Amino acid sequence: MSDSPAKPAANSGSGSAAAFGKPPESPTASKDVTSPGDLQQGPADEPDHPHLEIDHDEGAEDNYDADSAYVSLDGSSRTGSITSSITNYVYENGRRYHAYRSGQYVLPNDEDEQERLDLQHHIWLLLLHGSLYTAPLNVPDESDSGSDYRILDLGCGTGIWAMDIADQHPRASVFGVDLSPIQPEWVPGNCRFHVDDYEDEWTYRPDEAFDYIHGRALGGTVADWGRFYRQVRTHLKPGGYCEMQEYDAWIFSDDDSFDRAPWTKEWVTKLDDASKMFGKQINVANRHKQWMIDAGFEDVQEKVIRIPIGPWAKDPHLKELGRFEQLHMQMSVASHTPALFTRVHSYTEQQCQVLIEGVKREFRSRDLRLITIYRFISGRSPGPPPPEL
Repeated sequence: MSDSPAKPAANSGSGSAAAFGKPPESPTASKDVTSPGDLQQGPADEPDHPHLEIDHDEGAEDNYDADSAYVSLDGSSRTGSITSSITNYVYENGRRYHAYRSGQYVLPNDEDEQERLDLQHHIWLLLLHGSLYTAPLNVPDESDSGSDYRILDLGCGTGIWAMDIADQHPRASVFGVDLSPIQPEWVPGNCRFHVDDYEDEWTYRPDEAFDYIHGRALGGTVADWGRFYRQVRTHLKPGGYCEMQEYDAWIFSDDDSFDRAPWTKEWVTKLDDASKMFGKQINVANRHKQWMIDAGFEDVQEKVIRIPIGPWAKDPHLKELGRFEQLHMQMSVASHTPALFTRVHSYTEQQCQVLIEGVKREFRSRDLRLITIYRFISGRSPGPPPPEL
């Protein structure tokens, strides 16, 4: 295999019906986008971060290429009685994609992707030392039998976050929404899942407003974030919280590692380009704080955590996170590449596989100190937005 990224073929452009209504007419992507060139050294509005300290004594036990690092995350039943129009999945480039609103979402929903999502859930928990959220929620305890605390999880994926918070807060009513019916059949009694598209007009009644709306890794799923946050604010109770847990769809380094990773550099640049051409930019995590402020949310907070790809950091917590993130990123490149690169950049399936393997090899390299960024952004709604918003 060549040491340089593969060259693509010639470029070409390319449920609960009660909760969400008709899709918006001709949604357009936000015009205020940052170019990949600007992002190579990190978003321009990011403050300088202290460099991650390297563990120069990492030993042979930190085997980057060892298959034993991979742990199967099983134990969930992912079946349900859903209509054939929703489960008649689309198969493309060896991966399985959602059938409902086919083509709206570019990541697969097959078993490999479900396992990646469950692994990433573990990483989110490690980042918060076991907590599911950062917002200052006032969820009623079990002694409060008259409570009506409502939680909405947008893009719930396998449903693991929704089920965890339902278990943690049995007096709350938890609702998960996703395009794919990949959630378990057996769930906590206070948890419900619906197949629907949160880009549609939300049709919840005023008495169905939520106390907390949560979204995780929604980059690349929304064409109009201003409209998205207006709908979130509209359907939150006054004083209710919105929280987005996101990761930057970019790779960083404190040294010259990123510049010495040509496959990775090629991948993140073309991934972001393709997502913008698709109409739903994926690398937008660093813009959520301002979007919340612009939508009128109050007390907007952002927690930014930089973690290594690989167990090379000296800090024990970062070292553990790095082990999991190294595995997660190898799964991520396999999930994020096929649809966008074949549909937008006209890559063949073989070209995609060459690129994927090149990036994965760099993620495993002991000579590269690559970094990813995770973010937790929360804000309080003062009430429904005025009409002019």
